[in-house]
Amino acid sequence: MASSYQGIFDNAGVLAPAAEKHKAAYQEIYKQHGHRIYSLAFWMTENEITAKQLAANTFLRAFAGAVRPGSEQIDLAFLAEVRELMPVGALQLRCAVTAALPSIKGNVKRIHLERAVSQVPPTERLIFLLHDVESYQHERIAHLLGISETESRFGLCQARVQIRELVARM
Repeated sequence: MASSYQGIFDNAGVLAPAAEKHKAAYQEIYKQHGHRIYSLAFWMTENEITAKQLAANTFLRAFAGAVRPGSEQIDLAFLAEVRELMPVGALQLRCAVTAALPSIKGNVKRIHLERAVSQVPPTERLIFLLHDVESYQHERIAHLLGISETESRFGLCQARVQIRELVARM
């Protein structure tokens, strides 16, 4: 992933002069956040090429906004890019009572978990990834997505239930 840093600036005419001037700072920031952003992008898009483009666009947006963007600015740039691809922000509330969840016995294969996560609606999937994978607190997730902390907690609960139901069916 580190080798694709230069690819971000190849076709970024507006940032080309800034990229040379602040190259060391940009490379450092990219090294710190590149893998995390690419991983989130891959989980959200399920496509390597789209994920690479989404990650590149995220850094271009973040660097256009600040010379040394922090993780908050990079996260906001990532969410802005994701929102251009899919509906993120409004939770798809399921008010129906969930049927008794079957007990998941035996080994859950990684592929089943990956398939289940990819089938969760975008907002709930993003909340799940940010909280359970990236260890973001609900306050930060709520701020990034423009929802309340309660909605963030509810979205996480829904994502977990949906993932468990999907894995149980596999």
